[in-house]
Amino acid sequence: MSTGTTASLSRMNVVSRGAGASSRTVLITGVSKGLGRSLALELAKRGHTVIGCSRAQDKLVSLQSELSLSDRHLLLNVDVRSDNSVEELARAVVERKAVPDIIVNNAGTINKNNKIWEVPVEEFDAVIDTNLKGTVNMLRHFIPLMLANKQGIIVNISSGWGRSGAALVAPYCASKWAIEGLSRSVAKELPEGMAVVALNPGVIYTDMSASCFGNSAALYQKPEAWALKAATVILNLTAADNGASLTI
Repeated sequence: MSTGTTASLSRMNVVSRGAGASSRTVLITGVSKGLGRSLALELAKRGHTVIGCSRAQDKLVSLQSELSLSDRHLLLNVDVRSDNSVEELARAVVERKAVPDIIVNNAGTINKNNKIWEVPVEEFDAVIDTNLKGTVNMLRHFIPLMLANKQGIIVNISSGWGRSGAALVAPYCASKWAIEGLSRSVAKELPEGMAVVALNPGVIYTDMSASCFGNSAALYQKPEAWALKAATVILNLTAADNGASLTI
């Protein structure tokens, strides 16, 4: 996986349309495929404003064509592993007066099935840099914006393997256990009116589950079916859910 950083805001390929007054603004990382893409499409269908980011520019263009025709959505080419890239994302959001009401830290990757001592260093680093450091980069730059608004919900995508262990995916498990601990700790730092939760989406048929389970991954529900339930759960989160570890 490339470790390149989007160099400057001017080089970000931005798809921007003005926001509707009645919609909530939801920022989703890793929006180019899988859960992120399906959730973005479902939220847009329900009339909410989507800010999506991904490293895959071609897939962002494809997503743009699938989003609702209302002129409210914003898609940015961002690498969450890079603090500078996330900082540029935050700057773009502020410039467009589109500070999110909800953030879904969804961007993630998994190692190829392997014993920990056989996982290449670069592969281990990619998992930690994306799943954990990428989430922290988002928190670093977006919590202050939400604090200024005195409200905001943050959903950190976790996993069943963030609450249990499994052979051959130790790097992924470690990253998601870290997400659980990070979320509970940050929950104690947030003021009233805000919330951060760790959300286990369950097993969904995605590229990541196929990496783990092979052909049997197709037996699980598809992201589109998951998004129908997930959108409702996420939109109904409140400050009372702060610190919770939830499962869909």
